[in-house]
Amino acid sequence: MASTLATISSNKIDQRFALLRSTKRKALVCYVTSGYPSEAACVELLHGLEAEGADVIEIGVPFSDPIADGPVIQDSSQKALASGMTLDKTLALIARASLNVPIVLFTYLNPLLAAGDDVLERASAAGVDGILLTDLPVGADPDREKWLGDSELAFIRLVAPTTPVERMREIALNGSGFVYLISRLGVTGAQTSLATDLRETSERLRSATNLPICVGFGISNGEQARAAASAADGVVVGSALVKASGESIDAALSLTRSLRAALDS
Repeated sequence: MASTLATISSNKIDQRFALLRSTKRKALVCYVTSGYPSEAACVELLHGLEAEGADVIEIGVPFSDPIADGPVIQDSSQKALASGMTLDKTLALIARASLNVPIVLFTYLNPLLAAGDDVLERASAAGVDGILLTDLPVGADPDREKWLGDSELAFIRLVAPTTPVERMREIALNGSGFVYLISRLGVTGAQTSLATDLRETSERLRSATNLPICVGFGISNGEQARAAASAADGVVVGSALVKASGESIDAALSLTRSLRAALDS
């Protein structure tokens, strides 16, 4: 498992962050729920996000008990599940979309285990470049973590704002691609303001790893994205985009344009 960015890497996530670093730009990581608002609309949304400047797209696998997610993503997951979306169908959707932008599969552990031992290979073949599990803390299951870390996929790890520096270092050493810094405690969901200690938290994490840092949880507009990115290498926007996509694909893409413009300003 890699603890730093490789000088030369075939992984599209590493390549994208290397390009961003060389051009002094910040990453826009966009989250969508697989199969929401419908399978066809989701594919349209993915293509639109790529066209509007998303650097990485996280595709969430709908799950019946999404304990880390707030009401917006919970609702989208329930609707996607009701329409028959599964992890296997998510991989088929990703293959169908055939994107050039790096893809991170965002999932809970149970759907991954239920999909079989070859699921990581199938995900890679479908076009997935990284994987993020919300409910597999470092040290909780070393064999499973090794399975994930030894695959072709970047293993994105989450870091909470209350995490001590030594624990941050351990988490980053057992991950690759980038580190997802949770901006605040609680579940996902748009917020009116960012945590006041975000920069301090990001600096602590920066002292513990050379991996890129992307801040998520609560970012809902361009102003917040620009502020969060000033303390990191990029931002993750989820609930705000999912909510907008429930209104219309155009609304989600309009939000994406505003986020991209804010990050580039």
